[in-house]
Amino acid sequence: MKFIPDALQGPSITGYGPGWVEVNGEKYHSSIIVSSQGVIQPWSCLRFEDLGEPHFEELATFASELVLFGSGASIRFTHPQWLKPLYSRRIGLETMDTQAACRTYNFLSGEGRKVVAALII
Repeated sequence: MKFIPDALQGPSITGYGPGWVEVNGEKYHSSIIVSSQGVIQPWSCLRFEDLGEPHFEELATFASELVLFGSGASIRFTHPQWLKPLYSRRIGLETMDTQAACRTYNFLSGEGRKVVAALII
């Protein structure tokens, strides 16, 4: 699916499909972190089965109010204990499939929210 980009201040997710996400017109085929504050970087968690608390510690270092966790092709929830780094910094977390996380990221970023999308591709 392709998106028509809005006038966002930070990176925009411009498309997605099976096995890829496009940010600002560039396709990514492995897990990434996208921040409305301008960050686009690889995420070391390549599969849901690889997840652990260190991945959420990394996400907690971003100056965000909310993390959108795209868990892959279907919605899967993490172990609640792993979310302590986020909650201790009063950062919210929403879990959804990766395609829903892409759409939600653009919407919230367009509102000027400090949001991070952590996307398992």
